[in-house]
Amino acid sequence: AIYEYYRMNLDDRDAYYYKRVYVGCVRAVDFLSAMPECNGNIGVYGSSQGGALAIITAALDARIKALVSIHPALCDLTGYLHGRAGGWPHLFKDQNINDPKLKDKIATCAYYDVVNFARQLQVPGFYTFGFNDMVCAPTTTYAAYNQIDAPKILLLAEDTAHFGYPEQWGNSWDWLIDFLKSI
Repeated sequence: AIYEYYRMNLDDRDAYYYKRVYVGCVRAVDFLSAMPECNGNIGVYGSSQGGALAIITAALDARIKALVSIHPALCDLTGYLHGRAGGWPHLFKDQNINDPKLKDKIATCAYYDVVNFARQLQVPGFYTFGFNDMVCAPTTTYAAYNQIDAPKILLLAEDTAHFGYPEQWGNSWDWLIDFLKSI
């Protein structure tokens, strides 16, 4: 039922699989904000799809105060159509941009590409990734990272692939906790 879920309804921006996911992230913030234990200092943290969702949630919801994104997926989704790597899930690998069947799919991607959410970020963020990642190529991560005008910290771990070293995990958690405690 969920085989290639990331392609479900890709030709319809209002029915695309990730619409429900992105809305669900904001609903999760609604839930957390309503908890009596919540002091209003909410951060988001994730890697791969979670790294993408951290950026997206922080861009969509002003209640987010900080974010950590580790090798985010869903960046530069149409990269392959322009002669460069495309982000996971590699939707258009080996496709031709002139294929008329792709028109609606390309249009839908503009609404869901992390690069477009990165432009909207207003909160500080901590980002880390490596240069050997074949799942979320560093060029796709840089495509999003370079659009961020908000305060940002980048920890490059050049030799990593789609994993993180303990230093990346530790530094990112420490940064997020310290930042949230400071506000």
